[in-house]
Amino acid sequence: MADQSTYPYIIVIRNEHSRAMNAIGFLLCFVSLLFFLKEQISSQRLVFTYCIGIGVIAFVLIRNSIISRQRDKQVYYSKGLLIAALVWTNMPYFQWLLFVFAALALIEYQARHPLEIGFSYDHIVFNSLLKKKYSWSDVNHVVLKDGLLTVDFRNNKIFQKEIDAGEQEASETEFNAWCKGVMTESTEPRSTL
Repeated sequence: MADQSTYPYIIVIRNEHSRAMNAIGFLLCFVSLLFFLKEQISSQRLVFTYCIGIGVIAFVLIRNSIISRQRDKQVYYSKGLLIAALVWTNMPYFQWLLFVFAALALIEYQARHPLEIGFSYDHIVFNSLLKKKYSWSDVNHVVLKDGLLTVDFRNNKIFQKEIDAGEQEASETEFNAWCKGVMTESTEPRSTL
């Protein structure tokens, strides 16, 4: 997101996808590891690609399990998913999984990145994979109350999400007063001299 001078208020929404991404990443890496191990055993010869895939994926799974238990730190499965994607190209079946694993590895970071909403004097920007920009004239009201951000749009859509309390610097009262002032200013007709 842009700096504070462009956006006086940047609200960070709590990311609810992190646990699901961990579960999906772990499950896909673990199942791939089992398939690669099965193929290595059934091939009756040492296949370098399967051995590398098994080793790297096992390392990623063990490392992520240790890190997630020891500290409150974000773990990523993208390296394991990329290696699995490459090994799936060498498998005698399901080679198309290359595209699924590669896509998941590429979008993992964006899916884990919390949604940021920037409020400037002339617009609101939702900083997601595809940025969405709204004019203040598209909005009925914006309220931040009890850790819940509500944006009521004129087209009868409502955006309501819990904010990440650790990321917020401004008070709810200050933010709500600022939004009300900007909305009042944007709806007043401007005089031309």
